[in-house]
Amino acid sequence: MTNPWLQIPLSEYEAHMALPHVRQAQLLSSIFGSALDTYTPRSIALLGCAGGNGLEQLEGRELGRVVAVDINPAYVEHVRARWRGRIAGLDLVVGDVEKDDLDIAPVDLVFAGLVLEYLDTVAALPRMRSMVRLGGTLITVLQSASAVTPEITPSPFRSLSALSSIMRLVPPDRLGALAEDHGFRQIDVRAVQAEGGKHFIVQSFRAVPPNNRLERTRDE
Repeated sequence: MTNPWLQIPLSEYEAHMALPHVRQAQLLSSIFGSALDTYTPRSIALLGCAGGNGLEQLEGRELGRVVAVDINPAYVEHVRARWRGRIAGLDLVVGDVEKDDLDIAPVDLVFAGLVLEYLDTVAALPRMRSMVRLGGTLITVLQSASAVTPEITPSPFRSLSALSSIMRLVPPDRLGALAEDHGFRQIDVRAVQAEGGKHFIVQSFRAVPPNNRLERTRDE
């Protein structure tokens, strides 16, 4: 089956995310900016970069390397056209975080905003861990489950409805437990709300040595 993300025009995705009753693009950019302020990384990887939302947060910062990853090659080409010459050290990668060996040298901070809902978390986490240097940080943003709000907000851009076939909400507690099994330790969690009304959970994880969890268990 063809991944629906390969069939959604970037113009429709960006227009949907910026709708007044969605406003998730603005939220993700703000969360990304806050992560940069908090952890002051010298190198980052932005997973599911789409058209480059959030990259504006990098302008004026001193960074050695910026990796932007997306499964859709057309999205990556848009990033190349929009940001060429504006961000030093920009490295663009086309690939599937769940299935492909992306061969990305570890960075200080990996940002995965509304990405894990479309991946097999168990398969993706080891690949994400390989992207984060020891002591570095993984930031995830998950959509919260709601009894009243649809998982994909209705909009005039019908191409996005195809995502319902692969979207699966990830419980934050489950992500925390799985992350600990794959070389991460949760260091922060907070709830946020988009202006459109949906609720999200932001989790921060530190990349730790493989035996770190066992050592902490013994100490306890």
